[in-house]
Amino acid sequence: MNNTFENNKLISVFMGFETYPDIIDDRTMAYDVGDYIKFADNSTNENDENIFHPDDMQFHKSWDWLMPVVRECRVISHSKDENWEAVESMALNGSINKTYNAVIKLIKVHNRRCFIAQNAASI
Repeated sequence: MNNTFENNKLISVFMGFETYPDIIDDRTMAYDVGDYIKFADNSTNENDENIFHPDDMQFHKSWDWLMPVVRECRVISHSKDENWEAVESMALNGSINKTYNAVIKLIKVHNRRCFIAQNAASI
């Protein structure tokens, strides 16, 4: 599997998208982007409307896809978070590729922090 597939899957889980078996390959999951992603072009998508396989998602290519994720990153970050500052800086500079990569890094750091906090709470 390619990096974009894994990263789009990571974003989908972070955003809390509902999962469905993919219509083409029932061994993988597809995600209902629902009302989060406006203007999602599913003309080449063989799943139902608003249900996308990670390979068909456009987080890395479309601001319409990426900006709701950027907003969610802002919600979970505090103002002095260096990872949020990187996301914000890249978005303001207009580089979708750099913003996408900064979002992926922020989500991974967030997931690690949550994992550590959950494990500490169970001790």
